[in-house]
Order: sequence, then C-alpha cells, then structure tokens
Amino acid sequence: METVTVRYFAGARAAAGRSEETVSAGRTLDGVLSELAERHGERLVPVLTVASFLVDGVTCHDRDKLLPAGVTIDVLPPFAGG
Repeated sequence: METVTVRYFAGARAAAGRSEETVSAGRTLDGVLSELAERHGERLVPVLTVASFLVDGVTCHDRDKLLPAGVTIDVLPPFAGG
C-alpha cells in the first residue's frame, strides 16, 4: 500500500498522542484530514481547524490537490511566544 507520512508538532502531537503516523496515499489534504479527525476524534479536531500544513516542506494552499505517495505532511498548530 502506498502511503503518506503525517508528522505532528507541539500541541498537535499531544492531541494525536503520537509524533508521526501514515495514511494511504492518493487523496487530497482535506481527505487526509478527515481520516485523521476520525482516527483521533475530539482532541485533534480543534487543532486541525487552526493548524497550518506543509507538504514536503512547502505551505499547502490547495487542499483539493491529490497528494502522491511518499509525501510528508507536517501539522503545525499556532505557536505562542516571541
């Protein structure tokens, strides 16, 4: 099975209960996020609604574009500090 790697940072890591996982490839970012919301439920959903997403290190602006196998999605919640 071809997969996409999802990496969680900061509060997203705490909400997902892990730092990384894989999902099947060939879906959009929104499709992947729906699966993650189903997997992790009410703890992760609020984080996903405010997070930024990098696909292979580049900010993802087109959440309807199909993601090929092998890419890495970084889930970055808002960071505080200065």
